[in-house]
Amino acid sequence: MSGPLEGLKVVEMQGLGPAPLAGQFLADLGAEVVLVTRKSGPADKTDINNRGKRSVALNLKSPKGVSAAMALIESADVLIEGFRPGVMERMELGPEDCHAVNPRLVYGRMTGWGQDGPLAQTAGHDINYLGLTGFLHATGEADRTPPPPLNIGADYGGGTMFLLFGIMAALYERQTSGKGQVVDAAMVDGASAMMGLIHTFIARGQWTEDRQANLLDGGAPFYRTYECADGKFLAVGPLEPQFYAELVRLAGLTEDHLASQNAMGDWPDRRAAYAEVFRQKTRDEWAAIFDGSDACASPVLTWSEAPDHPHMAARGTFTKVDGVTQAAPAPRFSRSAPSAPTPPQAPGSDTDTVLKSLGYDDDAIAQLRDAGVLT
Repeated sequence: MSGPLEGLKVVEMQGLGPAPLAGQFLADLGAEVVLVTRKSGPADKTDINNRGKRSVALNLKSPKGVSAAMALIESADVLIEGFRPGVMERMELGPEDCHAVNPRLVYGRMTGWGQDGPLAQTAGHDINYLGLTGFLHATGEADRTPPPPLNIGADYGGGTMFLLFGIMAALYERQTSGKGQVVDAAMVDGASAMMGLIHTFIARGQWTEDRQANLLDGGAPFYRTYECADGKFLAVGPLEPQFYAELVRLAGLTEDHLASQNAMGDWPDRRAAYAEVFRQKTRDEWAAIFDGSDACASPVLTWSEAPDHPHMAARGTFTKVDGVTQAAPAPRFSRSAPSAPTPPQAPGSDTDTVLKSLGYDDDAIAQLRDAGVLT
């Protein structure tokens, strides 16, 4: 592997959701990520979150399995785990156990509710975490229930990205202190932290608690999606007056709206009027009209269409790995460009190689396998 994180050693405990994506991003940028999985199995080229990782299958209910995991952790820079609070401690792989053998370890903990608080031990998913932040209530159409916004907001935005942010901050601090620490990344914390701009609007009295009545929630006629003649959609978002003027000109909208763009009382009527205008042409006809302009209007593409859009194709935003379409590593680097992604390894396929690198010989590995430690 190559990339800006070449040389960084990461141990990832097998889990779901944001922790595997964090491990993928680290591997994408050149880190050596070893995934500790529960059991061996066949390779699955569609398991994109595990691309670029090595895989070791250990029985962590066995003391010898825990010892093998600890041998990995002893030489690692980072550990990532996404279990409920207390699970790692019960396996004797908690922060105190790990820091006793590796004081420089950055111990990344990924949960929805956090390591403490009344809900820390309860189950949840993206939609539940967003429900407590205020975000979910603000999402969707005024006369309908808030829709689940995929699982990007809490799982990946508030979870993965803040886990990575915390890990990088802790690694930076370690350069001064020489010590590792625990990163408690909670999705409710991260998702809330991303809403600084909305909290600013609220504090200034510029945001109401009504859905579809505000600048960025579909209330503004110039910041929403519209259905086109073919049933496909156009994303419209010219917030700035000069960009809005370009939209008005190219779409043939009423020019007297330019002086009253932010007159909120007029927004409902204008949404209806604009909807009628955009229904007159197909999505791709509108895309051609707005192409290259500053009108901030773009086609809403499907999953299958997105990789073939001229801009996305020119940048190579998507790639194919063993025939599976997926996003290329991001962001881009001017000097230390990462290698192209490699397909996910079969679970447990690197067990022997990794254990040998830790000092286990063939006889010791065979004994562990016979004892059911290597799964």
